Amino acid sequence: MWIDREIKAELVDLALHYPVVMITGPRQAGKTSLARQVFPDKPYYSIENPDVRQQISTDPRAFFTSNPDGAIIDEFQRYPEILSYIQGIVDEKKQNGQFILTGSNNVSMLSKVTQSLAGRVALLKLLPFSIAEVGAFGKNYSLDDYLLNGFYPRVYADNLNPTKAYRNYYETYVERDIRQILQVKDVSLFQKFMKLCAGRVGQLFNANNLATEVGVSSMTIQAWLSALQATYIVFLVQPWSANISKRLVKTPKLYFYDVGLAAYLLGIENTSHIETHPLRGSLFENLVTLELLKNRYNAGLDNNLYFYRDNHGNEVDIMQEAGYQLNLFEIKSAETFTPHFLNGLDYLKKIVPDRVGKSNLVYAGSDEMTIKEHRIVNYKNLFR
Repeated sequence: MWIDREIKAELVDLALHYPVVMITGPRQAGKTSLARQVFPDKPYYSIENPDVRQQISTDPRAFFTSNPDGAIIDEFQRYPEILSYIQGIVDEKKQNGQFILTGSNNVSMLSKVTQSLAGRVALLKLLPFSIAEVGAFGKNYSLDDYLLNGFYPRVYADNLNPTKAYRNYYETYVERDIRQILQVKDVSLFQKFMKLCAGRVGQLFNANNLATEVGVSSMTIQAWLSALQATYIVFLVQPWSANISKRLVKTPKLYFYDVGLAAYLLGIENTSHIETHPLRGSLFENLVTLELLKNRYNAGLDNNLYFYRDNHGNEVDIMQEAGYQLNLFEIKSAETFTPHFLNGLDYLKKIVPDRVGKSNLVYAGSDEMTIKEHRIVNYKNLFR
């Protein structure tokens, strides 16, 4: 079953204006399916396949001669030398939409691409399904279903048990990719680190504290974190900073690129575990933050998310920069609205009144209204 991804229109547009489009994102997020759906007439090659990799590396000129109109090349970072050949071809033909490249290792790919294809390539980031995309399956999922299932396409397309799916995902991709980037000597310590990260979802990331708990150096924690960021497992939201007379927190917050993986690492195996879990609210914050991030990436835009927290306990979960303005999002997993949910939003409107644009309380309740210029909205209707 093909799902029309929200990023599809942006991919089509970029292919009209650039000879190469590179789609990055987590493994199994749907990059290959997207490319093959949008460009069904282009031949497809996966360099993860040893035979294909050998075929291309043995005689790359013959490979490109046999594909004069370009191709979809999956996991191209497995043979980075291919970029030099692509550069020569696109410079010679000067034709847009020739090559669609996909890959899941952010840092290594971007450095190679910027060296070889600067000015010739457009970049897109594809994350797992959004809530709207999951809606194409026609089922009425609850919030706890979303938190358990996460949003990886195969969980929905193949009706997989999420606990087993994420266990296999973790062992097959996460640990393998990390081993390729870093020589992790003690896998059990890395596993402990991953579970502790899941326990800090939506919270401030302190490498020194984690180092003490795991039993490794803070430099090792930073290296592991960088590897997780490079392979689209976790990301950081930075604190907002401005020249205001407040002492602001300077430590970033940690989130997972998929809430289902975080739930698996927390030992959650069914929705009844979610209902009573002390981190249910943090997982919900992760889910909503991801919806905001996916909305940006699907439009071909950069991450523009921050958070506010000062040393007096005033905070707003997410601040989205929109030019000079700041759109605010306070996130609560409760189904019943109470006025104190608006305290952080009211505070920000008081200290930077000229900068606050749209102010939103995103929650799990069904009653939607506007109170004191704050929009109270159910998480499923965030973009309506």
